[in-house]
Amino acid sequence: MKQISVLLFGILFGIVLTKGEIISWYRIIEMFHFDSFHMFGTIFSAIAVSAIFIALSKRFKWTALDGGHLRFANYPKGWKKYIFGGTIFGFGWALIGACPAPLFILIGNGYFPILIAIVGALLGTLLYGILEKRLPR
Repeated sequence: MKQISVLLFGILFGIVLTKGEIISWYRIIEMFHFDSFHMFGTIFSAIAVSAIFIALSKRFKWTALDGGHLRFANYPKGWKKYIFGGTIFGFGWALIGACPAPLFILIGNGYFPILIAIVGALLGTLLYGILEKRLPR
């Protein structure tokens, strides 16, 4: 039953991102050219909703669906790796016109050439795993 609910949530997520034009290459290029507030508004709304959810879940001690405690990561100090990683992520996003979740939604919408980007993302993840210890901290 859990797999079905996850599948249904994923389908709903894909529909919302498609209808909201979040997977649109044109909307993403508008964002990187600072021509439209559409994508920034979506991103900032997601940050606000997430911050409210985290604050409420900590205050009221909400539990996960399996009854366990919700755990939030404590990120280590150091900013260099975030700047470096964020820059690479941003370049990839600008070049491809999609971030990771929309890559799969684009396949669902029939844009199969995006498989090349998915293979590239997987190879990049593999490369990160190999080089992780040598990257700036």
